[in-house]
Amino acid sequence: MRYLLLATAATGLCACIDIPEPPATFEAGDAPSFSEIDAFDLSDVETFETRTALFGDLHIHTTNSFDAYIFGTRSTPDDAYAFARGETIDNGAGVPITLSGPALDFIAVTDHGEYMGIVPEMARRGSELNKTETAQSIFGLTATDRRANFIQIGRTIVTGEELPDIYDREHMDSVWAATVAAANRAYAPGQLTTFAGYEFTAMEPVGSALDTQAGAKNLHRNVIFRGQAPDQLFTTLDSPNPEDLWDWMDRERAAGREVLSIPHNSNASNGRMFAGVTTDGSPLTVAYAQQRRRNEPIAEITQVKGTSETHPNIAPNDEWADFELYSNLIGAVSQSEPVRGSFVRSALADSLSLPGDPYHVGFIGSSDTHVSAGAFSEEDFFGKFPPDVTNENRQSVPEDPAAGWPEDVADVPDLIAAPQYGASGLAGVWARSNTRGDIFDAMAARETFGTSGPRIRPRLFMGGYSEMDLISPDRLERAYAGGVPMGSTVEAPGRLIATAAADPSSEPLERLQIIALRADGSEEIYDVACADGAPIDAATHRCQLPEGAVELSTCAASGAGAGELSAIWDDPNASETEPAAYYLRVLERPKCRWSTWDAVRAGTLPKPGRTAVIQDRAWSSPIWVKPG
Repeated sequence: MRYLLLATAATGLCACIDIPEPPATFEAGDAPSFSEIDAFDLSDVETFETRTALFGDLHIHTTNSFDAYIFGTRSTPDDAYAFARGETIDNGAGVPITLSGPALDFIAVTDHGEYMGIVPEMARRGSELNKTETAQSIFGLTATDRRANFIQIGRTIVTGEELPDIYDREHMDSVWAATVAAANRAYAPGQLTTFAGYEFTAMEPVGSALDTQAGAKNLHRNVIFRGQAPDQLFTTLDSPNPEDLWDWMDRERAAGREVLSIPHNSNASNGRMFAGVTTDGSPLTVAYAQQRRRNEPIAEITQVKGTSETHPNIAPNDEWADFELYSNLIGAVSQSEPVRGSFVRSALADSLSLPGDPYHVGFIGSSDTHVSAGAFSEEDFFGKFPPDVTNENRQSVPEDPAAGWPEDVADVPDLIAAPQYGASGLAGVWARSNTRGDIFDAMAARETFGTSGPRIRPRLFMGGYSEMDLISPDRLERAYAGGVPMGSTVEAPGRLIATAAADPSSEPLERLQIIALRADGSEEIYDVACADGAPIDAATHRCQLPEGAVELSTCAASGAGAGELSAIWDDPNASETEPAAYYLRVLERPKCRWSTWDAVRAGTLPKPGRTAVIQDRAWSSPIWVKPG
């Protein structure tokens, strides 16, 4: 096995380009037609070699989502776009929130399609929806047990049987039309790309579907349109079956509306997201795999409700498998099951031996926050819902900081699982330009990556490379010319080039790792580049680095770190006959988790039993090897 390791300047593989000014500007208040948007011409921009890293969030909820409204969110899609541009908005609890870091490059508001905009209208006194029995049971002056009555709405999303008195399809269609119009108003090619999108909130009940604490297995998808969007959405109130969603998406595509869906929170699916059977339990077929791959090229690997890469129970040899785990089922305090079908890594491995390789997904991150804004910074984390700014929900500072924590302290479980939420994540694409077409095409091609918050830039290539291809000044052009990027499939194994650049405003990089997945379902983890030029142990395949240190009273971090790491690597167990998949995982130097930052600001120690230090990270999409 040979390694060539480089730690170079952070700008070494930026591959940045100057995007020309668009021929027309779109001011707030103007709604450009799709013909005007499509007229943005990038024919004079170099393509292929000059793709650049763009960062965005494809999972944002506003006041139009039934659950966001009930918890206090009043901000709109327009507010979400303002936040993405770097403006300050209200979180819904009177707290101003601002994006950490530069403006985002792209964003999609993805309110729940089910009852979109219905709950705010139910609350509006004098409206027809406000007069309904369901509305009065929640918002009426004599209403009792408002929370239980509201949960009735969530139950219908699980069962697919709507509440007739509030299922006003005309109102939902009008809110969706306004959502699309807001995306078009905010679209500024070369600056901020906005997509029309929504969430298909599929779930399967656990235990008794009517038990308020039973929860549900998560099968949610975010549906993103490349450009034109339909007048009416397909939601779980049409059918809770994701396969019916794909049929609808195929019809939309046939009508000229390009669309893809993005599964998320497979970690809370109890193995159902990547189950190895169809929704009704039938065996998988090649036709099923083709439809799923056509409609779902990428999946969320991280977001506020935890990481869906893997779990210590199914990856005992992965020392970093315990990162930001979320244990709740959706809508309950009951626990999810950490099984193989719940995590993308094991799904990728298992899929290699299934008909048609159905779980052939690239990776992104996104936030899934319900305050019209993503919280990506540990130091400035404001949570998922408006109430998450209170210590009652965060549970990260003792009632009396001077007295410290009592000996028997523990997190109190609640439907708002704020202590488990993570400051995550971001979607990354390597795109030719910051436009709808190029970003959507990058997602469809799986040339994507996810990060747990920092703007780390990972790249992965496979081909017939030499060491010179890694160290040459034109190494990026050589990488594309001599091989394929992340998201691609090749017939024969080749050498991997792995690179990553750190986020200058976050911690430096500690190591690069290649995750190798085999057709027998097995996995191997190889450190391939180490900060400070540290050696790699030949037996363990791990960097021989001293453990990074974090001073918990100040959150000052120290230890080995690099602005950029690069490696060229041969798989010692590569097979010419068996399929495999490889992806890159990038680890930062350890830092304080957001709950530790809360304690530091309060002048107390982190809560006992709570993870105090984490290693933020990024994941590239895989490269697949399919012999023959």
